[in-house]
Amino acid sequence: MSQIDGATLIARSLKQQGIDHLFGVVGFPVGPIAAAAQKEGIAYIGMRNEQAASYAAQAYGYMTGRPGACIVVTGPGVVHGLAGLANAQQNCWPMILIGGASETYRGGMGAFQEERQVLIASPFCKFAHGIESVRRIPYYVEMATRHALYGRPGACYLDMPDDIIQGTCDLDDVVQVERAPQPPRMTAPTQSVDAALDLLETAARPLVLVGKGMAWARAEDEVREFIDRTQLPFIRSPMGKGVVPDDHPLSAAAARTLALQQADVVFLMGARFNWIFHFGLPPRFSKDVKVIQLDIAPEEIGHNKQSAVALVGDGKAIMGQINSALGNRQWFYPQDTPWREALAEKMATNAAAIKPQIDDDQAPANYYRALRDVAAWMPANAVLSAEGAGTMDIGLTQLPVADARSCLNAGTYGTMGVGLGHAIAACVVHPDRPVIHLSGDSAIGFSGMEMETLVRYNFPAKIVVLNNGGIGPGMPSIPDDPMMNMQPNALIYGARYDKIMEDFGGKGFFVEDPKDLRQALDEAMKFSGPALVNVVISQQSSRKPQQFTWHA
Repeated sequence: MSQIDGATLIARSLKQQGIDHLFGVVGFPVGPIAAAAQKEGIAYIGMRNEQAASYAAQAYGYMTGRPGACIVVTGPGVVHGLAGLANAQQNCWPMILIGGASETYRGGMGAFQEERQVLIASPFCKFAHGIESVRRIPYYVEMATRHALYGRPGACYLDMPDDIIQGTCDLDDVVQVERAPQPPRMTAPTQSVDAALDLLETAARPLVLVGKGMAWARAEDEVREFIDRTQLPFIRSPMGKGVVPDDHPLSAAAARTLALQQADVVFLMGARFNWIFHFGLPPRFSKDVKVIQLDIAPEEIGHNKQSAVALVGDGKAIMGQINSALGNRQWFYPQDTPWREALAEKMATNAAAIKPQIDDDQAPANYYRALRDVAAWMPANAVLSAEGAGTMDIGLTQLPVADARSCLNAGTYGTMGVGLGHAIAACVVHPDRPVIHLSGDSAIGFSGMEMETLVRYNFPAKIVVLNNGGIGPGMPSIPDDPMMNMQPNALIYGARYDKIMEDFGGKGFFVEDPKDLRQALDEAMKFSGPALVNVVISQQSSRKPQQFTWHA
């Protein structure tokens, strides 16, 4: 009889489940899995750090609709990989983390890097299991795929001991499974759809909140049709950016505080009332606001704020129902209302408040001046990855995104270090589109060695670092006796991240005067490989004062 080894069988099983890329860091005992994956037609992307590899895998899952897969070595490798596992779970993104493990027959003996890996992974994912026999590998890969995709998407963990990876079985004994199909698109009861539209028709100050759940559901066409037909103002979550284009005339993002505080009916569409939307509670929202909630997870309905109408199911299917129901109603929200006028006035006031900073050519640049050139330079079809504190927060307000699943950022978990993993995943998924990574100088340090990965695979991502010398603004220079006298948040102001990129073989640019920025950006875009533009910005630059921060 023909024999097959565990490494080949797990690679073949991943391929069967529609997973054609594998991210990871090889070593004992997972090296054979990477080699087998390549033989089975799965592209392997070797990263420099397990955290970055796991961040790439979870972003890949979000963008493609099939789970991203990541392999890591035993013990500390799995611990590092938990970063992406937890991030995927919090973001509701599908991924499978495959951890190497010490041999099953040495369990509890203190084997090399032995750890209770299934136990430690379980709190951070939907499904975790140790594979105990070669012949059952396809069974567990299918189960992990299905768990990652079905219901609310999320993370799964599979433990692969060395003796299972190296072990063999007869092909005739392999457990046979089918490819997990795409999840069924569940619809809402007709009476719930009608109740939602009835409530919207009674609203004096309606508002739509668009979240990344609508991007995951591939519902952007239906959401755009709904917004255009109803003429309702909307704002989006950070990862919901692009479901409806940022430049849509009904976007109220520039009047976010007013919109949230004064809306009397909110359509919470594929988003959650967690910290990003201030839990749906006063003082950020009116205490009397009525909520229409669309979510794939029944347990999310009424979380933190009671819903007046619940629409449980798939975002694309339910928005299709709603748009069909609108065909029987001659209703849209009129343009000449006090609510729309108030939003327009607030947006104009906020735009005027930041215009002096946008127009300020003084060196070093402020955030808004630097981002003015980045916004004008960024191609319309770019995939944007963003991380950092002020850099990401301000960047997401200034950089336009017109397509769903084209804005990747710190997300629900607020994770720093995700950026280069996300950029690498975007280069893999969208080789025909520009990939722009916007980073603070603190954030780039979390995964900066992945610049070497970009160069090694010739992924042509363009990185823009806004450098203010700290986690937030730092200090002009490093003081004597830094352990006692340096601000805890300080980094080297003007550190040459561009030279790191150049030393790996990419292209680097250092910009101290904003008047030189656009030329550097254009040169970076012309370069065929990865490039980094390191922009020194003023340590006095900040966002305009906020009445409410996201986490408050």
